Amino acid sequence: MSLTITKRRAMTLAAAMFATTSFVALMPASAATPKDTVVMAKQIDDIISLDPAEVFEFSGGEAVGNIYDRLVAFDLKDSSKLYGSMASGWTISDDGKTYTFKLKPGLKFHSGNAVTAADVVYSFERAVKLNKSPGFILTQFGFSKDNVLEKVKAVDDLTVTMTVDKPYAPSFFLNCLTADVASVVDSKTVKANEKNGDFGNEWLKRNSAGSGAYILRGWRANEQYALEANAGWMNGAPKMKRIIVRHVAEPASQRLLLEKGDVDYARNLTKDQLAAVGSIADVAIQKGNKGYILYLGLNTKNPNFAKPEVREAMKWLVDYDAIEKNIVAGTYEPHQSFLPKGFLGAISDKPYKYDVDKAKALLEKAGLKDGFSVTMDVRSTAPITDIAQAIQAQWGKAGIKLELIPGDGKATLTKYRARQHDIYIGQWGPDYLDPHTNAETFAINEDNKDDARSKTLAWRNAWDIPDMTKRTLANVLERDTAKRQKVYEDLQREHQKDSPFVIMFQQIEVAAHRKDVGGFQIGPGSSTNLYYAIEKK
Repeated sequence: MSLTITKRRAMTLAAAMFATTSFVALMPASAATPKDTVVMAKQIDDIISLDPAEVFEFSGGEAVGNIYDRLVAFDLKDSSKLYGSMASGWTISDDGKTYTFKLKPGLKFHSGNAVTAADVVYSFERAVKLNKSPGFILTQFGFSKDNVLEKVKAVDDLTVTMTVDKPYAPSFFLNCLTADVASVVDSKTVKANEKNGDFGNEWLKRNSAGSGAYILRGWRANEQYALEANAGWMNGAPKMKRIIVRHVAEPASQRLLLEKGDVDYARNLTKDQLAAVGSIADVAIQKGNKGYILYLGLNTKNPNFAKPEVREAMKWLVDYDAIEKNIVAGTYEPHQSFLPKGFLGAISDKPYKYDVDKAKALLEKAGLKDGFSVTMDVRSTAPITDIAQAIQAQWGKAGIKLELIPGDGKATLTKYRARQHDIYIGQWGPDYLDPHTNAETFAINEDNKDDARSKTLAWRNAWDIPDMTKRTLANVLERDTAKRQKVYEDLQREHQKDSPFVIMFQQIEVAAHRKDVGGFQIGPGSSTNLYYAIEKK
């Protein structure tokens, strides 16, 4: 979906007046945003839900990360350091299976209800029993709808125990508790909004019941979401009273709004827009390393992609250097393995480059000398559309006729998750700061049937890999860090050669902003893009 900016529209600003359950957009006469409000222009058409037990998209994860708290968090300056967020601390039993968490006393939800161990238990119960897209992050530890209330228990109001099925590396389990799906919800508020045993899921898609820095005051799909500061947040009141994130699909439109002062942040500027705003006195550019991987997923239900020679040919048919230079310079860097730079076991190998002759030889070996026709689902945003068009031209030189099917983020993701695509171009970001977060989804497929419980990226592309699955699963039990690292390195090199993934780039997140605004924190994942320290001079 694109947004056409008219002169009148470019000169307006959505500020917000809040009631308890809704907000109203106002159009002030001046371009400057209100002193107590920060407005961001961002592509947020991928939001499907704002329920932390369901959210599994980048934009939704960012919102949830600012609305909810979790037991455990990691230091953004050193992601290897874990600390208690809602928890004051924890202990681990001698057998490595039972974790006991102590909650900080006096914590409150947005409703004013006290945070208790019972809320933690309910949060895990609903996440496991709903078992939405991120549910596997918890169920991989042996939690199921039948046993979750036996495995996760409230000892008293401020003590909760969790018993996992195996003695996993402690950092692995604790890192998983930093994921959105482990957010703690206000059980009293959610239960009051349950319908037909849905654990309040339908209500929480558009409402919040958290304890975090901000309170959700409204979300309109493909338009905007609005947050109001939680003055009683455990880490102190946020600097800004309101945050409004507007969906502006086109980077050129984001740039125009930023230059005029109609927004404080432009979050999706591409190479050309960044070059243009870099010379503007009132605009600054903030960058941060991101764990997001940009890749193509080739569905092996398509008989052509079931052939390993074809999968490898696709990797020789992407001109990585040209795409970086001409489309994504400064916002992405070449990367061809499933672990992002900075993670334990990440490799820097880049075995593929643009080689049409080598690709043609592989296609001929697969019985496709004259190429074939195929479709690619493409989110209608920059730079995704531009990259897809470049690949379309590059593949054409090997006789591959690529049809691009545009759609918004929600539509393309829904189709991809149902395995109804030929090719999907998109990003994957870490759910927690352990290498298993990417290894699990790119290199594990425990059940390749359409109704499988665990629906990883390998499953979405129907890649049946029992041996690689077994080795990847076993590695989370390895407590020797050096041995664990070596396994991940070996898995990635095997994955590069054979998988139905054409991994191309790792993102560098860029946020252009007015110079009178600062304090936005860019983390390695979407839910660690934090607003609470943003302030205006």
